Amino acid sequence: MHRFIYVIFLIVICFTEGLNAQGLLSEKQNFTRQDTLRGSITPEREWWDLTYYHLDVKVHPEKKFILGKNTIQYKVLKPHSVMQIDLQEPMQLVSAVQNGDTLDIKHDGNAHFISLLQPQDIGTINEIEVFYEGQPREAVNPPWDGGISWTKDKNGNHFIASSCQGLGASVWWPCKDHMYDEVDSMKISVNVPSKLTNVSNGRLQLVERIGDTKTFHWIVKNPINNYGVNINIGDYVNFSEVYDGMAGNLDMDYYVLSYNLDKAKQQFKQAPKMMKAFEHWFGQYPFYADSFKLVEAPYLGMEHQSSVTYGNGFQNGYLGKDFSGTGWGLKFDFIIIHESGHEWFANNITNKDIADMWIHESFTAYSENLYLDYHFGKEASSAYVIGTRRAIVNDRPIIGHYNVNKEGSGDMYFKGANMLHTLRQLIEDDEKWRKILRKMNVEFYHQTVTTQQIESFLSKETGIDLTEFFNQYLRTIKIPTLEYSVDKKSLKYRWTNIVEGFDMPIQIEINGESQWLFPKADWNTLKTDSKIKSFEIDPDFYVLSKQI
Repeated sequence: MHRFIYVIFLIVICFTEGLNAQGLLSEKQNFTRQDTLRGSITPEREWWDLTYYHLDVKVHPEKKFILGKNTIQYKVLKPHSVMQIDLQEPMQLVSAVQNGDTLDIKHDGNAHFISLLQPQDIGTINEIEVFYEGQPREAVNPPWDGGISWTKDKNGNHFIASSCQGLGASVWWPCKDHMYDEVDSMKISVNVPSKLTNVSNGRLQLVERIGDTKTFHWIVKNPINNYGVNINIGDYVNFSEVYDGMAGNLDMDYYVLSYNLDKAKQQFKQAPKMMKAFEHWFGQYPFYADSFKLVEAPYLGMEHQSSVTYGNGFQNGYLGKDFSGTGWGLKFDFIIIHESGHEWFANNITNKDIADMWIHESFTAYSENLYLDYHFGKEASSAYVIGTRRAIVNDRPIIGHYNVNKEGSGDMYFKGANMLHTLRQLIEDDEKWRKILRKMNVEFYHQTVTTQQIESFLSKETGIDLTEFFNQYLRTIKIPTLEYSVDKKSLKYRWTNIVEGFDMPIQIEINGESQWLFPKADWNTLKTDSKIKSFEIDPDFYVLSKQI
């Protein structure tokens, strides 16, 4: 193996392992009561609907300690007297108060069941305060194995950040930690030493000086998923611009460590280019009311809503590498483009169950080549996404296990992107495809969704029954294989390695002329007017082939 190929192989394997590690206990197959309490819509969750959070915390960097409270406002959907609040050990839920009454709490691992005294009448809006404290789980390999990163910058200043996708927001604050119910709006108040700055989601409302500390109050006006809520604490400087977007002026703010200001001003020029490409393909940025921010973090990056974290070293590619091997991956900063793409897919359209995480990651991985399509052309886009196939491992299905907080394979990134690229070919109309993607972000605007909703929407809008298509690519590790033989003026062909009913058409070239082929599981024969001298499958389709 040539050294270059060997190095690329190692990079791809390491990256794929990182993606597979991103979910909580991603390889786990035996599930416990704690998994069910974490991953299912329990009776103690389903009776109330989140309306508002005020997360009010004090961060002690030297002690790696957080304490504070979360005021939870909710609407009663049906009568019940017990509420489930999630907070992961070693954090401690100290007390819960409603209308001045201290409530009884039954602790069951990371789930905490609060017995309410006040009648919970249907339709009423009630409030409860939960107080907590402790040293939260320290991030091991953020963002994939997350928690709180307690680091220092090169000047010795504290540099702290949260990252908790898969693991769950309850690793550092008490909440209703299930994806199905997003809070409608929230306030985030973070108290830190006065020499530091905290950047969270939404817009900065107020900075309050309290002795030798400061409290930064951030207001989020749009629905937000729990893992999207973040704290970023450091010696930050800020610069900004106003982007003329689909919904008018969009504030774009950038927070970086003081000594990285010049590099950031150059590298972050890609942010408005990203916004232009994605508003073209996906429609209006979903969070104008909350602005857009890029925030430097002590790890690679994460899609925190309106507060996208960045740690890619102010360079193009993925830490300077191109996973496609084509060179196109070095035309953009992977973290700026990928994590910002999540504003549409993850933060606007959010999966109800982490088993459907492909909705976040497949569309967002696909957004990378749509960025290239917009700025560099269709051939660049195609080459890039095809090049990423070498990182696909087909170890397990893309869809994970439901109701236990278990996502599927890391193939949801590159395999998912290639699945969507294949779907684009089936539509045969790029403008129609663009309208479908834009309509999708309107149809499911600020909503949590299931895989079935997305599949049904795409089948309806494309006019194609995509049932077997999605069964093939999402629910199996089998790659459709076109088996064929050539005999002078005839081509025999069929699909193998497929689910029942799979009959996807495919574009081929015979003697340099393009045409559609309509294979099924049974053999079929195509007769030609002249001898078949060459036969090729359009590489834009993610399939395999086998000549017999």
